[in-house]
Amino acid sequence: MRPLLHGDVSAAARVLLTLPPHSRDGYCRRLIAEAEAADRHVLKTGRLHPLFGNGSLMAAARTRPLADEPGFDDPDYCMCFETVLRHLVRFNLNRRRS
Repeated sequence: MRPLLHGDVSAAARVLLTLPPHSRDGYCRRLIAEAEAADRHVLKTGRLHPLFGNGSLMAAARTRPLADEPGFDDPDYCMCFETVLRHLVRFNLNRRRS
């Protein structure tokens, strides 16, 4: 996956915000896997992935509907943002161990 920036986390959290809470963990893992697959595709072919874009988490997220971005005074958005960060920490830790 391409380097992660605030906008990547925000876009993924905004996708999760459109989903029921019980679906968010699995969907977040899916977004990260799609971004990783797209990045491998770009590195191998030099072309954007036809579905998931350039290998950034933002590109993978933007293939779906995004909620309007609320502020951090919205507890549900904060939980979505935290979910994305938690899964990214796991992803990066697992990548380092491989």
